[in-house]
Amino acid sequence: MSESAAPSASEYIHHHLTNYTVGHGFWSWHVDTLATSAALGMLMFGIMWLVGRKATSGVPGKLQAAVEIVLEMVQEQVHDTFHGESKLIGPLALTIFVWVFAINAMDLLPVDFAPMVAGWFGVEHWKVVPTTDPNHTFAMSLTVFFLCIFGNFAAKGPMGYLKEALTVPFGPALAPANLIFRIVEDLAKPISLSLRLFGNMFAGEMVFILIGLLPVWVQWLLGTPWAIFHILVITLQAFIFMILTVIYMSMAYESH
Repeated sequence: MSESAAPSASEYIHHHLTNYTVGHGFWSWHVDTLATSAALGMLMFGIMWLVGRKATSGVPGKLQAAVEIVLEMVQEQVHDTFHGESKLIGPLALTIFVWVFAINAMDLLPVDFAPMVAGWFGVEHWKVVPTTDPNHTFAMSLTVFFLCIFGNFAAKGPMGYLKEALTVPFGPALAPANLIFRIVEDLAKPISLSLRLFGNMFAGEMVFILIGLLPVWVQWLLGTPWAIFHILVITLQAFIFMILTVIYMSMAYESH
């Protein structure tokens, strides 16, 4: 944005919705999305690793208690939802919930903070919430998709997986129809999983940007209650992404 004149509303919105991009076309990289998500992943799991090393069986500290609460919640959801046998699901569910929650929580930062800090280093654009980038949410959902494919092969074998795709739900007489339904079902999972998270987080970010266009005293008046409500959205979206992943993995590992 120009420093000589205040930006218009459309310029302000465009500036906050533009990624810091390197490259062109298909091979372009959203550096802010990659850097922020990687840094948050290392931070959150570094903290959990340190807590695990210093964990005590006595009265836990506040940080250990918080980690134990999250761990017990995830374990309970996995136990109630996943009906197969796999050592992957528990760590996967914990990774998704903690990582997505941390990424979503960046939405609580003032909308002008990250672009301002990036500007000190000569970077014009910096989107600080990776889940408002559909490339990031779709990449995560594709990872879940390939893990589901792996789960199908691991639980049923190649022939069992093929038999299920050709015979469910209408029986072997309608194998082509069964296959079409299966392809549509499998492709719909990563698309819906990614767009659900992206849509909710993008909408929340857009509200914060619109509030940022208002005078400062109005920003605090409207932004504070919206931020408090948005804490629920942040947590709920992380939980939904986690629980749907566990459900999809449970469906993949079911062999009956």
